[in-house]
Amino acid sequence: MVDLRQLGWDDAWAATLLDVELTPARVASEGKNYYTVVADDGDHLARVAGRVLHRRRADADLPKVGDWVAVRRVPHDERVVIETVLPRRTWLARKIPGRETEAQILATNMDVVFVVQALDATFNLRRLERFLVMVHEGRARPVVVLNKADLCADVPARLTEAQAAAGEVTVLTACALTGRGVSDLRKFTGPGRTVAFVGTSGVGKSSLINRLAGEEVQSTIEVRESDAKGRHTTTSRELIPLPDGGLVMDTPGMREFHMWTADGGLDEAFPDIQSLAARCHFRDCSHVGERDCAVLAALAEGRLERARYESFHKLRRELAETAGRRREHDHMVRKRRAKQGTRAHLLEYGPEE
Repeated sequence: MVDLRQLGWDDAWAATLLDVELTPARVASEGKNYYTVVADDGDHLARVAGRVLHRRRADADLPKVGDWVAVRRVPHDERVVIETVLPRRTWLARKIPGRETEAQILATNMDVVFVVQALDATFNLRRLERFLVMVHEGRARPVVVLNKADLCADVPARLTEAQAAAGEVTVLTACALTGRGVSDLRKFTGPGRTVAFVGTSGVGKSSLINRLAGEEVQSTIEVRESDAKGRHTTTSRELIPLPDGGLVMDTPGMREFHMWTADGGLDEAFPDIQSLAARCHFRDCSHVGERDCAVLAALAEGRLERARYESFHKLRRELAETAGRRREHDHMVRKRRAKQGTRAHLLEYGPEE
């Protein structure tokens, strides 16, 4: 028997499972047509019930790795049917590259998300800020991991820079090659806890996971020496059990990480600007040209870095543009459904006299 509490199940989750005839399970991996889920009696292949497929509004409504689901057992069949996706506590999402109105859920129900940057030529504070916005927005706890410390000539300087960009978020240094700093990561793992790793290709996420697991559970590949860029080694997401309990999730390296939504994540990722904004003369200050703007004053006095200020505005503009496209798309969908409803009414009852 599997103790689901070791996988994160608790009384609060149990309270959301309203149908006593269904069984809780956690999605461990996602295939093209089937999922692998873990129930109290072990692993099962699972398919999504037709009702769930029919009612979904977007791909994000379907089960994702990390989700808790309610499954129905099939007599004389080891496969099960996913009848319900239980409400997500945390998630990590981005806008699907090339598609302007749909979110891609990368992971769900993580307690901690390790945002990994490499201490090599790819080190990028602006990219770090982008990842932190989305982790905050998904309600998970971010922890920044600066990997490949062996390649950095001045680790303390980079640590200071990263901490300034991360605000109150914990920032750790590590080296997957030597194992340095991995014990600090283990402080965030344990029975019932789920951690995830995110970052661009080549930063060493899979190598760090192998260190945590104590064996090679994820394939790795060397980055190109010419530009320090990595290639994708993780092409899917799956939950991996750790020897000291708990679960870890790798995510494919992302060359593109387009923002989806950030109702509060932007403010949480930029607490310094949010704190300054509270002292602006106008409550709805845009921090661009208004008088008595505390943010602009800090910028002029050198208390706020221009690069960070510009990054904040860039992310805010991107989020506003995405939100505008979503509203336009939703409006068109409502109009199309209204026309379909009118057409169906005419076909059934005919025109009104």
